[in-house]
Amino acid sequence: MSAAATRGWSGRIAALGRPFKALLASEVLNMLALMVGAVATPWWIASHGGARDLAIYGFAASAMAFFVMPALSPLGDRLPKRRLIMAGLGLYMLAALLLATLVSLDLYHLGGVLLAALLGALAGGLLMPAILNVAGEMVSAEQLPEALSLQRGAQSLGRVLGPALGGLALAWSTGVALWLQAGLLFSAVLLARRLPRLLPPARSGRGLAAWKRDLHEGLRACWLMPLERGWTLVNFVGVLFMFPAFTMLVPLKVKSLGLSGAWLGAAETGLALGMLLGALGGSAWVAARIGRYATRIGATAAQGLGLALAGWSEHGLTLVLALFLVGLANSCGVLVGQTHRMLAIPQHFRARLSSVGMMTLNIAAAAGPALAGLALLQLEVSAVYIAFGLLSAVSALGFLLVPDFKTLMSLDHESVKDWYQRRHPELFGDHLPHASK
Repeated sequence: MSAAATRGWSGRIAALGRPFKALLASEVLNMLALMVGAVATPWWIASHGGARDLAIYGFAASAMAFFVMPALSPLGDRLPKRRLIMAGLGLYMLAALLLATLVSLDLYHLGGVLLAALLGALAGGLLMPAILNVAGEMVSAEQLPEALSLQRGAQSLGRVLGPALGGLALAWSTGVALWLQAGLLFSAVLLARRLPRLLPPARSGRGLAAWKRDLHEGLRACWLMPLERGWTLVNFVGVLFMFPAFTMLVPLKVKSLGLSGAWLGAAETGLALGMLLGALGGSAWVAARIGRYATRIGATAAQGLGLALAGWSEHGLTLVLALFLVGLANSCGVLVGQTHRMLAIPQHFRARLSSVGMMTLNIAAAAGPALAGLALLQLEVSAVYIAFGLLSAVSALGFLLVPDFKTLMSLDHESVKDWYQRRHPELFGDHLPHASK
Protein backbone atom coordinates (compact mmCIF):
# COMPACT_ATOMS: atom_id res chain seq x y z
CA MET A 1 0.00 0.00 0.00
CA SER A 2 1.37 3.44 -0.95
CA ALA A 3 2.12 6.14 1.62
CA ALA A 4 -0.66 8.30 0.15
CA ALA A 5 -3.18 5.49 0.49
CA THR A 6 -2.05 4.85 4.05
CA ARG A 7 -2.52 8.53 4.90
CA GLY A 8 -5.94 8.40 3.27
CA TRP A 9 -7.12 5.53 5.44
CA SER A 10 -5.57 7.10 8.53
CA GLY A 11 -7.38 10.33 7.77
CA ARG A 12 -10.74 8.56 7.36
CA ILE A 13 -10.33 6.85 10.72
CA ALA A 14 -8.98 9.97 12.47
CA ALA A 15 -12.00 11.98 11.29
CA LEU A 16 -14.23 9.74 13.42
CA GLY A 17 -12.25 10.35 16.61
CA ARG A 18 -9.87 8.42 18.87
CA PRO A 19 -12.63 6.43 20.64
CA PHE A 20 -13.86 5.06 17.30
CA LYS A 21 -10.28 4.14 16.41
CA ALA A 22 -10.15 2.13 19.65
CA LEU A 23 -13.45 0.46 18.68
CA LEU A 24 -12.01 -0.59 15.31
CA ALA A 25 -8.87 -2.02 16.90
CA SER A 26 -11.01 -3.90 19.44
CA GLU A 27 -13.17 -5.27 16.62
CA VAL A 28 -10.12 -6.61 14.75
CA LEU A 29 -8.81 -8.34 17.87
CA ASN A 30 -12.23 -9.72 18.77
CA MET A 31 -12.74 -11.18 15.30
CA LEU A 32 -9.20 -12.57 15.27
CA ALA A 33 -9.94 -14.28 18.58
CA LEU A 34 -13.26 -15.69 17.39
CA MET A 35 -11.65 -17.07 14.22
CA VAL A 36 -8.79 -18.62 16.18
CA GLY A 37 -11.35 -20.22 18.52
CA ALA A 38 -13.43 -21.40 15.57
CA VAL A 39 -10.39 -23.36 14.39
CA ALA A 40 -9.06 -24.62 17.72
CA THR A 41 -12.20 -25.49 19.72
CA PRO A 42 -13.88 -27.86 17.20
CA TRP A 43 -10.51 -29.50 16.57
CA TRP A 44 -10.03 -30.24 20.29
CA ILE A 45 -13.59 -31.49 20.73
CA ALA A 46 -13.43 -33.71 17.64
CA SER A 47 -10.05 -35.10 18.69
CA HIS A 48 -11.25 -36.12 22.18
CA GLY A 49 -15.03 -36.44 22.03
CA GLY A 50 -15.59 -37.33 18.40
CA ALA A 51 -18.44 -36.35 16.11
CA ARG A 52 -21.05 -36.97 18.84
CA ASP A 53 -19.65 -34.38 21.24
CA LEU A 54 -19.01 -31.94 18.40
CA ALA A 55 -22.66 -32.22 17.32
CA ILE A 56 -23.85 -31.75 20.92
CA TYR A 57 -21.62 -28.70 21.30
CA GLY A 58 -22.87 -27.14 18.05
CA PHE A 59 -26.53 -27.73 18.90
CA ALA A 60 -26.14 -26.49 22.48
CA ALA A 61 -24.34 -23.32 21.38
CA SER A 62 -27.07 -22.53 18.82
CA ALA A 63 -29.91 -23.28 21.25
CA MET A 64 -28.37 -21.17 24.02
CA ALA A 65 -27.81 -18.26 21.64
CA PHE A 66 -31.42 -18.49 20.46
CA PHE A 67 -32.80 -18.05 23.99
CA VAL A 68 -30.13 -15.79 25.48
CA MET A 69 -30.06 -13.18 22.70
CA PRO A 70 -33.64 -11.89 23.10
CA ALA A 71 -33.60 -12.42 26.88
CA LEU A 72 -30.67 -10.03 27.32
CA SER A 73 -31.75 -7.57 24.61
CA PRO A 74 -33.52 -5.13 27.01
CA LEU A 75 -30.16 -4.48 28.67
CA GLY A 76 -28.87 -3.03 25.41
CA ASP A 77 -31.42 -0.21 25.59
CA ARG A 78 -30.89 0.49 29.31
CA LEU A 79 -27.14 0.14 29.96
CA PRO A 80 -24.20 1.99 28.35
CA LYS A 81 -22.83 0.22 25.27
CA ARG A 82 -19.29 0.50 26.64
CA ARG A 83 -20.20 -1.57 29.70
CA LEU A 84 -21.99 -4.20 27.63
CA ILE A 85 -19.12 -4.51 25.14
CA MET A 86 -16.57 -4.91 27.94
CA ALA A 87 -18.76 -7.46 29.73
CA GLY A 88 -19.33 -9.45 26.54
CA LEU A 89 -15.64 -9.52 25.64
CA GLY A 90 -14.83 -10.46 29.24
CA LEU A 91 -17.19 -13.44 29.13
CA TYR A 92 -15.71 -14.56 25.82
CA MET A 93 -12.30 -14.35 27.48
CA LEU A 94 -13.48 -16.46 30.43
CA ALA A 95 -14.75 -19.12 28.01
CA ALA A 96 -11.39 -19.13 26.23
CA LEU A 97 -9.50 -19.32 29.54
CA LEU A 98 -11.67 -22.24 30.67
CA LEU A 99 -10.96 -24.22 27.50
CA ALA A 100 -7.26 -23.29 27.48
CA THR A 101 -6.91 -24.46 31.09
CA LEU A 102 -8.68 -27.77 30.36
CA VAL A 103 -6.44 -28.36 27.35
CA SER A 104 -3.26 -27.51 29.27
CA LEU A 105 -4.26 -29.89 32.08
CA ASP A 106 -5.27 -32.55 29.53
CA LEU A 107 -8.75 -32.71 31.07
CA TYR A 108 -11.45 -33.27 28.47
CA HIS A 109 -15.01 -33.23 29.79
CA LEU A 110 -18.19 -32.48 27.86
CA GLY A 111 -19.56 -30.56 30.83
CA GLY A 112 -16.66 -28.11 30.67
CA VAL A 113 -17.18 -27.70 26.94
CA LEU A 114 -20.88 -26.93 27.45
CA LEU A 115 -20.06 -24.45 30.22
CA ALA A 116 -17.79 -22.64 27.77
CA ALA A 117 -20.65 -22.67 25.24
CA LEU A 118 -22.95 -21.09 27.86
CA LEU A 119 -20.40 -18.36 28.61
CA GLY A 120 -20.07 -17.75 24.88
CA ALA A 121 -23.85 -17.46 24.47
CA LEU A 122 -24.07 -14.97 27.35
CA ALA A 123 -21.17 -13.02 25.85
CA GLY A 124 -22.85 -12.87 22.46
CA GLY A 125 -26.15 -11.79 24.01
CA LEU A 126 -24.46 -8.80 25.63
CA LEU A 127 -21.93 -7.98 22.93
CA MET A 128 -23.66 -8.37 19.57
CA PRO A 129 -26.58 -5.92 19.97
CA ALA A 130 -24.19 -3.36 21.48
CA ILE A 131 -21.59 -3.76 18.72
CA LEU A 132 -24.25 -3.46 16.02
CA ASN A 133 -25.58 -0.19 17.41
CA VAL A 134 -22.69 1.56 19.17
CA ALA A 135 -21.55 3.41 16.04
CA GLY A 136 -24.89 5.19 15.88
CA GLU A 137 -24.15 6.75 19.28
CA MET A 138 -20.51 7.66 18.57
CA VAL A 139 -20.80 9.52 15.26
CA SER A 140 -23.25 11.85 13.50
CA ALA A 141 -25.84 10.62 11.01
CA GLU A 142 -23.71 11.93 8.13
CA GLN A 143 -20.67 9.99 9.35
CA LEU A 144 -22.56 6.76 10.06
CA PRO A 145 -22.15 5.14 6.59
CA GLU A 146 -18.40 5.73 6.77
CA ALA A 147 -18.26 4.46 10.37
CA LEU A 148 -20.18 1.27 9.58
CA SER A 149 -18.02 0.62 6.51
CA LEU A 150 -14.85 0.91 8.57
CA GLN A 151 -16.35 -1.22 11.34
CA ARG A 152 -17.27 -3.97 8.90
CA GLY A 153 -13.84 -3.59 7.31
CA ALA A 154 -12.21 -4.19 10.70
CA GLN A 155 -14.33 -7.30 11.18
CA SER A 156 -13.47 -8.55 7.69
CA LEU A 157 -9.75 -7.98 8.31
CA GLY A 158 -9.99 -10.15 11.41
CA ARG A 159 -11.92 -12.74 9.41
CA VAL A 160 -9.19 -12.81 6.76
CA LEU A 161 -6.25 -13.12 9.17
CA GLY A 162 -7.89 -15.17 11.93
CA PRO A 163 -8.01 -18.63 10.32
CA ALA A 164 -4.37 -18.37 9.21
CA LEU A 165 -3.31 -17.25 12.69
CA GLY A 166 -5.36 -20.04 14.26
CA GLY A 167 -3.89 -22.62 11.91
CA LEU A 168 -0.34 -21.54 12.74
CA ALA A 169 -1.05 -21.67 16.50
CA LEU A 170 -2.81 -25.02 16.14
CA ALA A 171 0.24 -26.43 14.33
CA TRP A 172 2.14 -25.72 17.55
CA SER A 173 -0.57 -27.07 19.87
CA THR A 174 -4.26 -26.68 20.69
CA GLY A 175 -3.38 -25.15 24.03
CA VAL A 176 -1.26 -22.44 22.39
CA ALA A 177 -4.17 -21.56 20.08
CA LEU A 178 -6.65 -21.23 22.95
CA TRP A 179 -4.28 -19.23 25.16
CA LEU A 180 -3.68 -16.97 22.15
CA GLN A 181 -7.45 -16.52 21.83
CA ALA A 182 -7.70 -15.51 25.48
CA GLY A 183 -4.84 -13.03 25.08
CA LEU A 184 -6.43 -11.41 22.03
CA LEU A 185 -9.71 -11.02 23.91
CA PHE A 186 -7.95 -9.49 26.92
CA SER A 187 -6.37 -6.91 24.59
CA ALA A 188 -9.80 -6.25 23.05
CA VAL A 189 -11.23 -5.56 26.52
CA LEU A 190 -8.47 -3.05 27.26
CA LEU A 191 -9.19 -1.23 24.02
CA ALA A 192 -12.94 -1.24 24.73
CA ARG A 193 -12.22 0.67 27.95
CA ARG A 194 -11.39 3.68 25.76
CA LEU A 195 -14.95 3.89 24.40
CA PRO A 196 -16.96 6.90 25.61
CA ARG A 197 -19.27 6.52 28.61
CA LEU A 198 -22.46 7.34 26.73
CA LEU A 199 -25.69 6.87 28.66
CA PRO A 200 -28.75 5.54 26.80
CA PRO A 201 -32.06 7.45 26.93
CA ALA A 202 -33.70 7.19 30.35
CA ARG A 203 -36.19 4.34 30.70
CA SER A 204 -38.88 4.11 33.36
CA GLY A 205 -39.14 1.16 35.73
CA ARG A 206 -36.64 -1.40 36.98
CA GLY A 207 -36.53 -5.07 37.81
CA LEU A 208 -38.30 -8.08 36.31
CA ALA A 209 -41.50 -6.23 35.42
CA ALA A 210 -39.58 -3.61 33.41
CA TRP A 211 -37.54 -6.34 31.70
CA LYS A 212 -40.71 -8.18 30.65
CA ARG A 213 -42.24 -4.94 29.38
CA ASP A 214 -39.14 -4.01 27.37
CA LEU A 215 -38.93 -7.49 25.85
CA HIS A 216 -42.63 -7.46 24.95
CA GLU A 217 -42.33 -4.01 23.36
CA GLY A 218 -39.42 -5.13 21.17
CA LEU A 219 -41.16 -8.29 19.96
CA ARG A 220 -44.44 -6.39 19.44
CA ALA A 221 -42.82 -3.64 17.37
CA CYS A 222 -40.98 -6.13 15.18
CA TRP A 223 -44.13 -8.11 14.41
CA LEU A 224 -46.78 -5.36 14.14
CA MET A 225 -44.78 -2.94 11.98
CA PRO A 226 -45.28 -4.12 8.35
CA LEU A 227 -41.86 -2.90 7.18
CA GLU A 228 -39.93 -4.52 10.02
CA ARG A 229 -41.95 -7.74 9.83
CA GLY A 230 -41.48 -8.01 6.07
CA TRP A 231 -37.78 -7.15 6.23
CA THR A 232 -37.23 -9.80 8.91
CA LEU A 233 -39.11 -12.48 6.95
CA VAL A 234 -37.21 -11.76 3.72
CA ASN A 235 -33.90 -11.94 5.61
CA PHE A 236 -35.01 -15.22 7.20
CA VAL A 237 -35.69 -16.84 3.83
CA GLY A 238 -32.45 -15.52 2.37
CA VAL A 239 -30.30 -16.74 5.27
CA LEU A 240 -32.06 -20.12 5.24
CA PHE A 241 -30.42 -20.83 1.86
CA MET A 242 -27.39 -18.54 2.13
CA PHE A 243 -25.94 -19.80 5.42
CA PRO A 244 -25.30 -23.41 4.33
CA ALA A 245 -23.74 -22.11 1.12
CA PHE A 246 -21.40 -19.92 3.18
CA THR A 247 -20.44 -22.70 5.59
CA MET A 248 -21.01 -26.46 5.27
CA LEU A 249 -21.26 -26.63 1.48
CA VAL A 250 -17.88 -24.95 0.92
CA PRO A 251 -15.68 -27.78 2.30
CA LEU A 252 -17.98 -30.37 0.70
CA LYS A 253 -17.60 -28.63 -2.66
CA VAL A 254 -13.81 -28.47 -2.29
CA LYS A 255 -13.73 -32.16 -1.43
CA SER A 256 -16.02 -33.09 -4.35
CA LEU A 257 -13.56 -31.39 -6.72
CA GLY A 258 -10.74 -33.50 -5.31
CA LEU A 259 -8.83 -30.43 -4.11
CA SER A 260 -6.56 -30.13 -1.08
CA GLY A 261 -7.36 -28.38 2.17
CA ALA A 262 -5.31 -25.42 0.97
CA TRP A 263 -8.09 -24.64 -1.51
CA LEU A 264 -10.59 -24.55 1.34
CA GLY A 265 -8.45 -21.90 3.01
CA ALA A 266 -8.22 -20.02 -0.29
CA ALA A 267 -12.01 -20.15 -0.70
CA GLU A 268 -12.63 -18.79 2.80
CA THR A 269 -10.02 -16.09 2.24
CA GLY A 270 -11.66 -15.11 -1.07
CA LEU A 271 -15.01 -14.70 0.68
CA ALA A 272 -13.49 -12.57 3.44
CA LEU A 273 -11.50 -10.41 1.00
CA GLY A 274 -14.69 -9.69 -0.96
CA MET A 275 -16.40 -8.58 2.25
CA LEU A 276 -13.40 -6.39 3.06
CA LEU A 277 -13.44 -4.70 -0.35
CA GLY A 278 -17.16 -4.02 -0.06
CA ALA A 279 -16.71 -2.55 3.41
CA LEU A 280 -13.80 -0.31 2.46
CA GLY A 281 -15.54 1.55 -0.33
CA GLY A 282 -17.25 -0.91 -2.66
CA SER A 283 -20.66 -0.54 -1.06
CA ALA A 284 -20.57 3.26 -1.09
CA TRP A 285 -19.39 3.30 -4.73
CA VAL A 286 -22.25 1.09 -5.91
CA ALA A 287 -24.93 2.90 -3.85
CA ALA A 288 -23.77 6.29 -5.17
CA ARG A 289 -24.36 5.11 -8.74
CA ILE A 290 -27.57 3.09 -8.60
CA GLY A 291 -29.16 4.14 -5.29
CA ARG A 292 -29.65 2.36 -1.98
CA TYR A 293 -32.86 0.57 -2.95
CA ALA A 294 -31.42 -0.97 -6.12
CA THR A 295 -28.17 -1.79 -4.30
CA ARG A 296 -29.95 -3.69 -1.51
CA ILE A 297 -32.02 -5.80 -3.92
CA GLY A 298 -29.37 -6.16 -6.63
CA ALA A 299 -26.59 -7.10 -4.21
CA THR A 300 -28.74 -9.75 -2.53
CA ALA A 301 -29.60 -11.24 -5.91
CA ALA A 302 -25.96 -11.07 -7.06
CA GLN A 303 -24.89 -12.81 -3.86
CA GLY A 304 -27.21 -15.73 -4.61
CA LEU A 305 -26.09 -15.95 -8.22
CA GLY A 306 -22.48 -15.94 -7.04
CA LEU A 307 -23.24 -18.88 -4.74
CA ALA A 308 -24.84 -20.71 -7.68
CA LEU A 309 -21.66 -20.03 -9.67
CA ALA A 310 -19.62 -21.50 -6.81
CA GLY A 311 -21.77 -24.63 -6.97
CA TRP A 312 -21.41 -24.86 -10.75
CA SER A 313 -17.63 -24.35 -10.77
CA GLU A 314 -15.36 -27.24 -11.69
CA HIS A 315 -12.05 -25.58 -10.84
CA GLY A 316 -10.63 -24.27 -7.61
CA LEU A 317 -9.81 -20.84 -9.05
CA THR A 318 -13.40 -20.37 -10.27
CA LEU A 319 -14.68 -21.31 -6.82
CA VAL A 320 -12.42 -18.79 -5.10
CA LEU A 321 -13.39 -16.03 -7.56
CA ALA A 322 -17.10 -16.80 -7.14
CA LEU A 323 -16.86 -16.58 -3.35
CA PHE A 324 -14.90 -13.33 -3.62
CA LEU A 325 -17.80 -11.86 -5.61
CA VAL A 326 -20.25 -13.29 -3.06
CA GLY A 327 -18.40 -11.54 -0.23
CA LEU A 328 -18.36 -8.26 -2.16
CA ALA A 329 -22.11 -8.47 -2.85
CA ASN A 330 -22.82 -9.39 0.76
CA SER A 331 -21.04 -6.28 2.07
CA CYS A 332 -22.76 -4.01 -0.45
CA GLY A 333 -26.24 -5.23 0.46
CA VAL A 334 -25.77 -5.49 4.22
CA LEU A 335 -24.11 -2.12 4.73
CA VAL A 336 -26.70 -0.17 2.74
CA GLY A 337 -29.55 -1.71 4.71
CA GLN A 338 -27.84 -1.63 8.09
CA THR A 339 -27.08 2.10 7.97
CA HIS A 340 -30.60 3.19 7.13
CA ARG A 341 -32.26 0.73 9.49
CA MET A 342 -30.11 1.84 12.42
CA LEU A 343 -30.91 5.48 11.84
CA ALA A 344 -34.63 4.79 11.37
CA ILE A 345 -35.00 2.89 14.67
CA PRO A 346 -35.29 5.14 17.76
CA GLN A 347 -32.19 4.84 19.93
CA HIS A 348 -34.13 3.39 22.86
CA PHE A 349 -35.31 0.45 20.69
CA ARG A 350 -32.19 -0.40 18.69
CA ALA A 351 -30.81 -3.22 20.82
CA ARG A 352 -34.16 -4.97 21.15
CA LEU A 353 -35.02 -4.88 17.46
CA SER A 354 -31.48 -5.98 16.58
CA SER A 355 -31.80 -8.92 18.97
CA VAL A 356 -35.15 -10.00 17.51
CA GLY A 357 -33.59 -9.91 14.06
CA MET A 358 -30.60 -11.95 15.22
CA MET A 359 -32.89 -14.46 16.94
CA THR A 360 -34.74 -14.96 13.65
CA LEU A 361 -31.48 -15.37 11.77
CA ASN A 362 -30.28 -17.90 14.36
CA ILE A 363 -33.33 -20.02 13.54
CA ALA A 364 -32.54 -19.79 9.82
CA ALA A 365 -28.87 -20.57 10.48
CA ALA A 366 -29.88 -23.72 12.37
CA ALA A 367 -32.59 -24.84 9.93
CA GLY A 368 -30.57 -24.12 6.77
CA PRO A 369 -27.85 -26.75 7.32
CA ALA A 370 -30.51 -29.31 8.29
CA LEU A 371 -32.37 -28.58 5.05
CA ALA A 372 -29.13 -28.84 3.08
CA GLY A 373 -28.35 -32.15 4.78
CA LEU A 374 -31.70 -33.57 3.68
CA ALA A 375 -31.10 -32.36 0.13
CA LEU A 376 -27.65 -33.99 0.09
CA LEU A 377 -29.29 -37.35 0.75
CA GLN A 378 -30.88 -37.12 -2.71
CA LEU A 379 -28.62 -34.83 -4.77
CA GLU A 380 -24.94 -34.22 -5.42
CA VAL A 381 -23.14 -31.37 -3.68
CA SER A 382 -22.98 -29.23 -6.81
CA ALA A 383 -26.72 -29.54 -7.46
CA VAL A 384 -27.57 -28.60 -3.87
CA TYR A 385 -25.13 -25.68 -3.95
CA ILE A 386 -26.60 -24.33 -7.21
CA ALA A 387 -30.18 -24.75 -5.95
CA PHE A 388 -29.49 -23.00 -2.65
CA GLY A 389 -27.72 -20.16 -4.46
CA LEU A 390 -30.60 -19.63 -6.87
CA LEU A 391 -33.18 -19.75 -4.07
CA SER A 392 -31.13 -17.21 -2.13
CA ALA A 393 -31.11 -14.95 -5.21
CA VAL A 394 -34.88 -15.30 -5.66
CA SER A 395 -35.41 -14.25 -2.02
CA ALA A 396 -34.19 -10.75 -3.01
CA LEU A 397 -37.48 -10.28 -4.88
CA GLY A 398 -39.21 -10.34 -1.50
CA PHE A 399 -37.96 -6.81 -0.86
CA LEU A 400 -40.23 -5.64 -3.70
CA LEU A 401 -43.21 -6.70 -1.58
CA VAL A 402 -42.11 -5.21 1.75
CA PRO A 403 -44.31 -2.18 2.58
CA ASP A 404 -42.47 1.17 2.81
CA PHE A 405 -39.09 -0.43 2.04
CA LYS A 406 -38.50 1.66 -1.09
CA THR A 407 -39.67 4.80 0.74
CA LEU A 408 -37.24 4.19 3.59
CA MET A 409 -34.30 3.55 1.26
CA SER A 410 -35.00 6.74 -0.68
CA LEU A 411 -34.63 9.00 2.39
CA ASP A 412 -31.38 10.82 3.11
CA HIS A 413 -29.50 10.23 6.34
CA GLU A 414 -31.03 13.20 8.13
CA SER A 415 -34.63 12.49 7.10
CA VAL A 416 -34.43 8.81 8.03
CA LYS A 417 -33.49 9.48 11.69
CA ASP A 418 -36.22 8.06 13.99
CA TRP A 419 -38.43 7.39 10.95
CA TYR A 420 -39.86 4.25 12.55
CA GLN A 421 -41.20 6.29 15.45
CA ARG A 422 -42.68 9.01 13.27
CA ARG A 423 -44.33 6.36 11.11
CA HIS A 424 -45.60 4.22 14.02
CA PRO A 425 -45.69 6.31 17.24
CA GLU A 426 -48.05 3.77 18.80
CA LEU A 427 -45.30 1.10 18.73
CA PHE A 428 -42.30 3.11 19.88
CA GLY A 429 -43.49 5.11 22.87
CA ASP A 430 -42.87 8.78 23.52
CA HIS A 431 -39.08 8.87 23.73
CA LEU A 432 -38.43 10.73 20.47
CA PRO A 433 -35.65 13.26 21.05
CA HIS A 434 -36.81 16.86 21.04
CA ALA A 435 -34.61 17.77 18.10
CA SER A 436 -36.32 15.23 15.88
CA LYS A 437 -39.88 16.25 16.64
